[in-house]
Amino acid sequence: MGKIFSRMGDGSALWLTEDELRQELLAGTEDAADRGKISPLNEDELERLFEICASPQKVVSVEPGHEVVHSFDAGTLKFPLRGGVPVDRLGTVLAHERAFCSDTFEVGHCDYSFKPVKAIIAEERQSMEQIQLNATIPVYYGAMPNLGLYTKPDGPVDNWSELLPLGKIAEAREAQEEALELAVKDIYYVCEAMHEAGADGINLDTVGASGDADFMAALRAVEKLKSIYPEIHIEMGMAGEFVLGMHGGLEYDGIRLAGLYPHKQLQLAEKAGVDIFGPVINTKSNMSVPWNIARACTFVKACSEIAKIPIHPNAGMGVGGVPVSSTAPLDAISRASVALIEIGKADGL
Repeated sequence: MGKIFSRMGDGSALWLTEDELRQELLAGTEDAADRGKISPLNEDELERLFEICASPQKVVSVEPGHEVVHSFDAGTLKFPLRGGVPVDRLGTVLAHERAFCSDTFEVGHCDYSFKPVKAIIAEERQSMEQIQLNATIPVYYGAMPNLGLYTKPDGPVDNWSELLPLGKIAEAREAQEEALELAVKDIYYVCEAMHEAGADGINLDTVGASGDADFMAALRAVEKLKSIYPEIHIEMGMAGEFVLGMHGGLEYDGIRLAGLYPHKQLQLAEKAGVDIFGPVINTKSNMSVPWNIARACTFVKACSEIAKIPIHPNAGMGVGGVPVSSTAPLDAISRASVALIEIGKADGL
């Protein structure tokens, strides 16, 4: 067998020998196991992963009958904003339903954060109602907690990213705790309104982007929503593979949030009442795609082994073994997808 075509984590082309490919896969799973204190992939799993990555076909797929459900983040932003296609949100939803055969879809505001949506909730409710009257597939409403929007000058609290370098630890923590409370109120307000407008579910996306206080805000908002609307369906997608300790002292159910890896994040999401959990494993652009895929599968498998709810790992645009690029190469994303399903045992993507 000649050299195997692959890619680097930035999407650039790479050719590997069989031995080099096996070494990349082993190194990737060992890195994840070491960081997450979890089990690495076994020999059979590594051999199957080798077959997936070494396939001479440009696109690989699962066998018929082994397909999984797809959910989306930033769904209605991809056509008009990122793709530059002049179509409204209803048209985007219907195109994905009737042309792309999507399983679910998501409506989101162009800012994609709960705080700004609060001011235009009446218009967002109207859009959701119109879309629900026209669409058949489940349609979620999605946004980010985005605690950064609550800092000055856009918000009322001091910016902890400015306070921390000055050594003002107590003040930085106090600012995060204040922002957290405001975010919980806004998330609840928006989600309640969209639920009553007919949304089939809520997607809390990019959770933890502002650190452990951001994660805490999402958990508490879910807990509050579920206590009043137990029927509401909530998906939580994370921002990174471990929770940044911007605060460092926050705990949920007695567990410190800072530094948690996906399988630990999952357990807290379940306790809060989340229905679908989306773990994120960051792609390293200076490492190979096989290395990144093996690493992602190791983390996702650790989630799947203990999960009581469906696992939908994020797979695209620099996460889940997919290269760091706005438009992911099909050869790489198909291999990452198959691996996450067959080896990571993901319930969806």
